[in-house]
Amino acid sequence: MLSVVITTRNEEANIATCIKAFAKFRSEVEVVVIDNASTDATKEIASGLGAKVLDKGPERSAQRNLGWRTATADWVIVLDADMILPEETIREILSVAAAPLAADAPSAYWIPEVRSGHGFRTKARNFERSFYDGTCIDALRLFHRSILGKTGGYDEQLLAGPEDWELDIRVLATGAKCAILKNHLIHNEKQLSLAKMLKKKAYYSKSMAAYKAKWDGHPALKKQFSPWYRLFGVFLEKGKWRRTLRHPILYAAIMFDRVAVGIVYLFARG
Repeated sequence: MLSVVITTRNEEANIATCIKAFAKFRSEVEVVVIDNASTDATKEIASGLGAKVLDKGPERSAQRNLGWRTATADWVIVLDADMILPEETIREILSVAAAPLAADAPSAYWIPEVRSGHGFRTKARNFERSFYDGTCIDALRLFHRSILGKTGGYDEQLLAGPEDWELDIRVLATGAKCAILKNHLIHNEKQLSLAKMLKKKAYYSKSMAAYKAKWDGHPALKKQFSPWYRLFGVFLEKGKWRRTLRHPILYAAIMFDRVAVGIVYLFARG
């Protein structure tokens, strides 16, 4: 059994696609939607598709915590409404969930992401994202409930943005083994222009000061906020430099986005 926790707010354009991905597996999957006072048809659509629908705020951390605490399965996957799991990924996750949790088995997983859409910018973003799998820039999404119970889940003082990174630090600090799934999820960002992305990053930056204060000096945090690591290190480490050299134009496009995000972050926090 698998519990799928989906956080929503005015996601009527995405929620049906996210839930319908599990249609073939409903006997093995529980879908829990934690809404945050949507004013559109999100809750009605989710309920009509058989999801358990609850309401919680003020932000994703509180929503996600209610979701995994409400969930009944031993394994929980945390998704945003604009994420879609392909059938082969669901089958891999159900295989993980069906096996007894051995002492040396992973109790949490990172899931590779592929952005939907076409064109050069999508290609560049997917190229960028492929370097992040399992790094401190990535975020765990599939958890055994025991590790969420041990850590307490997401820090509800971090409203939006760094709560994923912060939970990763605490999960890894327990000594829990974490791994990367073989299969990927699809992040439906067809409508995410550069301007919208920068606006989203500016909003996420609001909790960064609290996150940095909480984990000041931690090696993961140093990398996450290091211009050298974000622009160069993550693309060069562990032999990844070979792929970077093979695609210099894609790498240049990544650098443009990274610099733009950095400028937005500096202005937002100031």
